[in-house]
Amino acid sequence: MSIIDEKWINETWEKLDKKLSRVAVEYRDAITYTTEEGKKYNNTANDKDINWWTNGFWPGLMWIMYDSTGNEEYRKTAENAEKLLDKALRNYDKLDHDLGFMWHLSAGANYRLTGNRDSYVRNMFAANTLAGRYNIKGEFIRAWNQPEKKGWAIIDCMMNIPLLYWASQETGDERYKYIAMSHADKTLKHHIRPDGSVNHIVCYDPETGEEMETLGGQGYGVGSSWSRGQAWGVYGFTLSYIHTAEEKYLDAAKKVANYFIAACCDDYLPKCDFRAPEEPVLYDSSAGLIAACGLIELSRVVPEFESKMYFNAACNIIKAIVENFADWSEDSDAIVTHCTTSYGAGKHWTLVYADFYLAEALNKLKGINTFLW
Repeated sequence: MSIIDEKWINETWEKLDKKLSRVAVEYRDAITYTTEEGKKYNNTANDKDINWWTNGFWPGLMWIMYDSTGNEEYRKTAENAEKLLDKALRNYDKLDHDLGFMWHLSAGANYRLTGNRDSYVRNMFAANTLAGRYNIKGEFIRAWNQPEKKGWAIIDCMMNIPLLYWASQETGDERYKYIAMSHADKTLKHHIRPDGSVNHIVCYDPETGEEMETLGGQGYGVGSSWSRGQAWGVYGFTLSYIHTAEEKYLDAAKKVANYFIAACCDDYLPKCDFRAPEEPVLYDSSAGLIAACGLIELSRVVPEFESKMYFNAACNIIKAIVENFADWSEDSDAIVTHCTTSYGAGKHWTLVYADFYLAEALNKLKGINTFLW
């Protein structure tokens, strides 16, 4: 039994649909990321920003809403955004580890929901490009492209490798799955600490795969606990378990999830970094909603006596964020507030992927479960 009642879920969904149905039409020819001064969305479908890592979340959000409502306006906006992303495919030297975020949620969603062949081709191109980033000697998928970062891997990539699991399933070629699992194994060993907290960045010797150092990345510092990285770990390892049935990934997901829940269970509003100083107070709603989606999926694959703990934690996080950090007014195009891009940025933002994960979470609670991963 959910600790959130059906009435609350339906009312919240109605507010979500009301606001997004307007925004979907207004930004038909755009790709959104954040709002300027908390009001109007910017547009990253330009030459400068077309390869921005979040550009798949806007069409992904539209596909969730379309699948749940049947509103053709959502589908039209999603398809337009996917076509705009073709320019990013041609910027080959700017593609990195975030290919799953960019295309598995846009072209991949389109193909899975409609059977669009052009979308299949786009997603397979992205899968092959991601597979090409695999370091055979180091056994990891390289994160960014700068020469000095050729040995860097990040926890975020756990949410991109479902693209490779999909490619194996679609083609019957196990190589994609092998690469995804090899990267997941490396991440499990080097990114997850004994207490369940997570390293954001691990730097390897690209010739040997030996761990050289860890970096704080978007968190407070080395050894800290960036909450969105924790959330990527919760959901990412859960997804690897779903796609492979390997118990080691389930155990990893539970370990990281237990840490996440313990770190935010006072009010269920995750801070940007769980090990940062008390001041300034920086929240990250996006981390909470990512984790909540992962916790709901985790609750579905663990034994019954564990399931309730993870599901209830997800519900507590969703409800706390909606009641404290949701803007349903017409004054702003975004919904979820109090997100952070990094601890160092030192301020709160609205971020399109927070709205995406809110829609995904509510979708799961409604029992629709548009599974884009």
